[in-house]
Amino acid sequence: MFDITLITMGKLKEPFYISAASEYAKRLGGYCKFTLLELPETRLPENPSPAEISAGLEKEADLIFSKMPKGAWFCVFTPEGKLLSSEDFAKTLKTVKNSGKSSACFLIGSSFGMAPRVKQRADFRLSMGPMTFPHHLARIMVLEQLYRAEAIQAGSKYHK
Repeated sequence: MFDITLITMGKLKEPFYISAASEYAKRLGGYCKFTLLELPETRLPENPSPAEISAGLEKEADLIFSKMPKGAWFCVFTPEGKLLSSEDFAKTLKTVKNSGKSSACFLIGSSFGMAPRVKQRADFRLSMGPMTFPHHLARIMVLEQLYRAEAIQAGSKYHK
């Protein structure tokens, strides 16, 4: 069975987001071995300087790299990434599976983004579009799209 890991910076607090995330994680479990890793964001001052932000992102990068599954295909969500339809996202994931990889790891960075070296290490950079979304909502959207991609590959009626 294919393994999918979603790494997120920060934890969900609102019960309705937690409920939605749990539902999609449960659904994903029917198609793959799914793991969610919630990593702590680096604490920064109220109005951090660019240097403080950069240092915080570097600390987060070290933590991300230490938690990534070894040998996994690595995809980051970033505004400058590629835009894909749900169908094309499903095809991309299928191509990864057919390439012999046994796992994929996706990353939603912190509120300040991610260190440049994290983006450079990624096998794929994916955009959720030009709009800005709060990280807790982005997590739900990513989980839903992962589930949709798996459902498309399985020929499910979920994707219409």
